This record gives sequence, C-alpha cells and structure tokens, in this order.
Amino acid sequence: MQKERSPGIETDEVDVLELWQVLWSRKLLILSCIVLITAAALVYVSLKTPMYEAKSFILPPTKNDIAQLNYGRTENSGLEVFKPKDVYEIYLRALQSESLRRKFFRTVYLPNLPEGSRQGSQDALYDRFGKVLTVGPVAGDSAGRYLIRALSDDPQMSVKWVTRFTEMASDTAKKTLVEDADTEVKVLIKNLEQQIRSAREAARKQREDQIARLQEALKVAKAVNLSKPPIIASGMNAEVSGGMQGTLTYMRGSQAIEAELANLRARESDDPFVADLREVQEKLDFYRNLQLNPAVIEVFQQDGAIEVPDSPVRLGRLLIVAGGVFAGLVLGVLVAAFTHLVSSERGRRLERV
Repeated sequence: MQKERSPGIETDEVDVLELWQVLWSRKLLILSCIVLITAAALVYVSLKTPMYEAKSFILPPTKNDIAQLNYGRTENSGLEVFKPKDVYEIYLRALQSESLRRKFFRTVYLPNLPEGSRQGSQDALYDRFGKVLTVGPVAGDSAGRYLIRALSDDPQMSVKWVTRFTEMASDTAKKTLVEDADTEVKVLIKNLEQQIRSAREAARKQREDQIARLQEALKVAKAVNLSKPPIIASGMNAEVSGGMQGTLTYMRGSQAIEAELANLRARESDDPFVADLREVQEKLDFYRNLQLNPAVIEVFQQDGAIEVPDSPVRLGRLLIVAGGVFAGLVLGVLVAAFTHLVSSERGRRLERV
C-alpha cells in the first residue's frame, strides 16, 4: 500500500530505488565523466616531472664514536660522562629543529632550484620544501632509528640533499656538545685555580703562625740562656726530642730556632710544603691544554649507505589516477542528478500548461 502525501505539501525525499533508476538511466553520462576526468588525470601524470626519493636511516652512536667527548671525564674529575643516548637526543633535536630547516632552505634548497622556481612567495616555497624533505622515526623500530627522506626530479640531487641535511644536523649537534663540554671544563679549571689559591693562602698563614710560635720560643730560650739543646740521658733522648714542640720548642735552643726563623722568613714559595699541591697543578695543566676535536666525534650512525634512486616514486601517480576516477564518479552522479531534476521540472511545467 502506497503512502499518501498530504495535498498542497511538496517533498524532496527521493526513494533509493528511484534514485538508482535515475542514475542507471544516465549511466553513459556518468561513465563519460569518469572517462573524461580520469583521462585528464592520466595526461597530468604523464606530463608531471618524475620525482626521485633518497633515504637515510640513522642510529644512536656507540661509545667509541663519542670517546673524544669523554676524554678527561673520570670519576675523580667531577665531570659527568657523556652517554650515547644523551648525545643522540641532542642530535635528534638539531635534526628536527626549525632553525636548521630554515638554514637548509636558504643555503642549500633554494640555490639548487631553477631560476623560475625561485620566484614567488617565500612562504609558499617553504611549504613546498616541507613536503620535499621529511624527518621522522621509523615506526615500530626499537633501536631508535630515524628516517630522512628527500624528493627531487634529479636522483643525484635528492641524495645530495639528504646527505647535506644530515651533515648540517651533525655539525650543529657537535657544536652544542663541544661548547657544553668546554664550559664544564672552564668551570672545573676555575675551581682548581681557586683550590690552589686557597691552599697557598693557607700555607702562607701557617708559615706566619709558625714564625710567631718560634719567636715566642726564641724569647724563652734566650731568657734561660739556652743556645743549644740540652744533653739528655740516652734512655730519654728520643722521647724528649720528639716532644720539643709547642711549649717545649724553646728547648731546641736559640741557635736552632733563629736558623729556622731565618729560613721561614727567606722562603720564596710555600708550594713544596703544601700537601697534594703538585697533583692539583698537574690536573689543572691537563684541563688547560685539553682540546676536543669535533672531527673524530660522531653523534649518530648511518644505517647503510645512501643509495641513488634509479626509479621515480610511483605512489603519487597511482593516487592521482585513483583520485581522478573518484572525482569523475562524483561529478557524473551530480550531473546525472541535476539533469534529472531539470527534466522533472520541465515535465511538471508542461503538465500545468
């Protein structure tokens, strides 16, 4: 039983079966749209310049790769040892930094474009560059690998871009690491210099204190007319001699005390009498002469060689053709529906006349 519609009320609801019949009756029109748009997509793909993709896989460095950074960083130095994981994180930050991408865009990417391609908006060119060079982690990889990809119509150029971008990120990371290491070494040098100054000042004050004690002992020795140490029985000689310090210093005699005072006053340097001073000075000389060579530092490992691509990327072409088929189908359905509505409207007008 057909549902009755209220008189005077029009509805735009269309039965699915009726819609299918309409589209089927205009299948040639829909097919023509599909063929037309797909043909246009094929022409575009055939005229489009083929793009070649170069890839570079990178891994964290080994301990041997960063051995130069850890030169002089022992447990006794107070300097923290660089670990491969920490170094790799600094490299990844440089690799994904906006500043590095901008620098590469200005100094490498733009100069290698044809003169005509460099014209226009710089923002538009940079947006395009964002699709040309991409960096990202390898999905599902537990080793922490990252993938750098570059697209170019020249296979050699795509390899050059990947290689140069990797090197620029490496140089940036090395500069950061070496500057951090140098800063830590400079702080250590200042601490060692302060330690030496403090030790020398303490030795100077100790010498002044010793002179003051000997002066008092000299007064006592002169007061009792003791110019030489007294002769002590053999049984007590070692015991009393060892106790001639403090209040018994005067028993060494005024001659010995005056000689020691003369030596202390004429002493030019207290360094030979400062415990462990030479060890600290050697340590200071070592870190003052420490020079890190960035050329022997590697902040990442390259997983395999960067191969020159010998065939263009095909995925983009397939997507364009598939998009053309879909666009032709949608356009065909819309045109068929529009022509049906136009025909229906004309029929209603003729019936009214």
